[in-house]
Amino acid sequence: MAKDYYASGRRLYQHLCPLAFGRNLIQRREARFLPTAKRGYPPRICVMRIIFSGGGTGGHIYPALTLIDTIKNKLPDTEFLYVGTEKGLESDIVPKAGINFSAMKLEGGLERHFTLENFKRAADAILSIRRAGKIIKEFKPDVVVGTGGYVCGPILLAASLKKIPTLIQEQNAVAGITNKILSKFVTKIAVGSTLALKNFPAAKTIYTGNPIRTKVLTAKREDGLREFNFTADKSVVLISGGSRGARSINNAMVEVLKRAKDFDAQFLHVTGKGEYESVTENLGDDLPPNVRVVPYLYNMPQAMAMADLAIFRAGATGLAELTARGVPSILIPYPYAAENHQEFNAMELVKVGAARMILNKDLNAEILSAQIDELLKNPDELQKMSAASLSIGRPQAADEIADLILDLKN
Repeated sequence: MAKDYYASGRRLYQHLCPLAFGRNLIQRREARFLPTAKRGYPPRICVMRIIFSGGGTGGHIYPALTLIDTIKNKLPDTEFLYVGTEKGLESDIVPKAGINFSAMKLEGGLERHFTLENFKRAADAILSIRRAGKIIKEFKPDVVVGTGGYVCGPILLAASLKKIPTLIQEQNAVAGITNKILSKFVTKIAVGSTLALKNFPAAKTIYTGNPIRTKVLTAKREDGLREFNFTADKSVVLISGGSRGARSINNAMVEVLKRAKDFDAQFLHVTGKGEYESVTENLGDDLPPNVRVVPYLYNMPQAMAMADLAIFRAGATGLAELTARGVPSILIPYPYAAENHQEFNAMELVKVGAARMILNKDLNAEILSAQIDELLKNPDELQKMSAASLSIGRPQAADEIADLILDLKN
């Protein structure tokens, strides 16, 4: 009975798909007819299925969501499943984006030195491979993609063992430990930095840049100015330490913002939700009229579109967005990032003249204020930095990586 069911569907596919989509597409994307409705995944004809996995920080989650959107634009009927952790940011962000989500029980990644906790985490990871195998068996993906974080390990390893095509996307200049391990098993590796090429086998590694949201590229300066009630005749300085904020940047900026009326510029400072009360309390009630302080930005693309100078940490996704827009920057790398990768990320921009860098240990209000003042008073230097930033931007990265993923099915 099952054989007849499958054969009927296959014959229907052979007759209808070439008419609807053309023979070339059918040759490139093998269709699947799955009699697995009882498992929760209904039968589909001419549908590609892809698992994405990435978690821990927004820097691993948002690239995955960007790639999902890009693939949807290319093949609208593609089905997706996102595999993450139960307690990570992805468990909240991904379902809100309307994407099916499956949780893995993992407490954390491996530390980079010997500890007893590593034995427990390693055991959890091994057990999770079994859970990952069940997810793969039920969903039957054509391709599995990892965008970073320890949660990628079990699902990509399980897929590789089942000979399912796999791809990892490494955002940083220095590869994470999970991706270094997975690189021995996966089919393809897309890196966001040329410095990361040396971390992986050359035969299957491609430099693509990091995927960024379409809204970052399409947002208009005038929309940002209107959104934040700024004027077009003055420069805008955008300050952000990431979604969770950066205390050292916030502390230094408090003193800078108290003297903001001395600058011929406007300031938008994103503190992070956990730091907002402390920052506003230290600033007091007498906030200069050219300053806006917010806990979080849901409309960061508009903010970047109006920014003439950015003060940022050096996370890979943030830098990819800044360079795609050609925004000059002062970067303060997070000093506790794994393998100090944020400093390496920042150095790529510094070397081409797209950014200045202040190490976290050297950061104070006087140094930061002097850098801001020097750049704002030198528009020619800002213009050179902007051109250098644009020169290393990779706005097409999402399209390139999406095509790599889709081509893996061949």
